[in-house]
Amino acid sequence: MTSLEEAETEETVTCLHMTFYHPCQEEKMMFRCLNFCRREQVRADELAKFGRDSNVCRYNLVDSRVSRIQFSLQFYRKLNSSELCFEIKNMSKKTKLVVDHTELGYLNKLDLPQKCTICFGDYQILAEIQEGESMDYFQTRLHLTEVPVLQERCLPSQQPVPESGIAYSLFPSQDKSPAEIDENES
Repeated sequence: MTSLEEAETEETVTCLHMTFYHPCQEEKMMFRCLNFCRREQVRADELAKFGRDSNVCRYNLVDSRVSRIQFSLQFYRKLNSSELCFEIKNMSKKTKLVVDHTELGYLNKLDLPQKCTICFGDYQILAEIQEGESMDYFQTRLHLTEVPVLQERCLPSQQPVPESGIAYSLFPSQDKSPAEIDENES
């Protein structure tokens, strides 16, 4: 047997990529305490907290308008499944947290979608989960952008518009909800 055959199987690690944007970042430097473009390992049983209290939060935002603990992320495994997920919880009593189009009040939580935007105040964060297998820890990789995250995600549709200037949907039933039809009906 070769050493390669005897080696332990490498385990992939779930990585949460987060791209941060704030319109005043250049002048106020509210992200100066975050480590960008470097993977950071977090134990699976730890809460990843974001906020302005550096004694409590692993990810510190330097802004007096941010709550001591703005939100937290919990890494977990779904019941009777091998799927690893993140749960996001709003920890701010004053500011609502919006995950895609879902508004979370204080202590509300939900599963973080595979790719989503997290917004509070003027902050915009694009979160993308890169799946892995390790249940002992996960990684975060933070990025900074000068372009609003919502602007990047909400690009106009690339559907052609006819010369008449009136666009018709190629799929007329697209806006209707599905209807159940008995297989004997025509």
